[in-house]
Amino acid sequence: MSVVGRVHRAPKALFESRSGSGEIIVGDAAAELPRLAAGTFRCCVTSPPYWGLRDYGYDEQIGAEEELSAYIARLVRVFREVRRALAEDGTLWLNIGDSYTSGNRRWRATDKKNPARAMNYRPPTPDGLKPKDLIGVPWRLALALQSDGWYLRSDIVWYKPNCQPESVKDRPTRSHEYVFLFSKNEDYHYDHQAIRELTDDGRGLRNRRSVWPINTEPFPEAHFATFPRALVEPCILGGSQTGDRVLDPFFGSGTVGVVCQRTMRGFCGIELKSEYAEIARRRLGWRD
Repeated sequence: MSVVGRVHRAPKALFESRSGSGEIIVGDAAAELPRLAAGTFRCCVTSPPYWGLRDYGYDEQIGAEEELSAYIARLVRVFREVRRALAEDGTLWLNIGDSYTSGNRRWRATDKKNPARAMNYRPPTPDGLKPKDLIGVPWRLALALQSDGWYLRSDIVWYKPNCQPESVKDRPTRSHEYVFLFSKNEDYHYDHQAIRELTDDGRGLRNRRSVWPINTEPFPEAHFATFPRALVEPCILGGSQTGDRVLDPFFGSGTVGVVCQRTMRGFCGIELKSEYAEIARRRLGWRD
């Protein structure tokens, strides 16, 4: 679907399809989410910036906090606004990765294979952890969101068969991340029929399991990690119906929007970095 995009620069930059099926708001999620109407979206599918991983070039950006507790607290506030914007039967599908403590080494060597991958510093070791500890960011965030009122319904393991090699000799190479399924209320929309998977013999269908083997998906225009479409699609199909609206407050290169177009959903993406919003606009086939 190719639609005409238009840009509004005040009070915020906005790319919007003429059909009204999709929009991209260029701005900070914490500032923009409160402006969205309550109960607007059937589900939210998103992946926020990981803690201490990448510098997006903005002051006070999420992920650049000195303290892990501050990072968790900021995301809890963001997702509190997401919950307000969801329908009463809405769900949140949240992808988040983990990292290790630095042992208080505050510098980070340049990643020659992927120079945009990391910040040039490391945050301090969180209180109570030791050098070389796995921090457990996904579960710390999941439990904080649960305490804030979300229903934690499933921990989905995204297994990456083509994971990036690691030159480590004292632990296994990491080949997975988490996708957490939260609901706004006890009763919620979940279309299990839409996301059934093949049985082991390939002859039938069964309820989708909680381990999803999905390859990472490079995107040549983006010098950062992008959502694989195969990871996003079951979240959208399971959490919404044709014609529903889907929210992504950390829109990046726009994969959620691309999948929404293909599956006949509307969407709203919020993206801090205007360059990424431009990449998303081009991916969506929007014209000036």
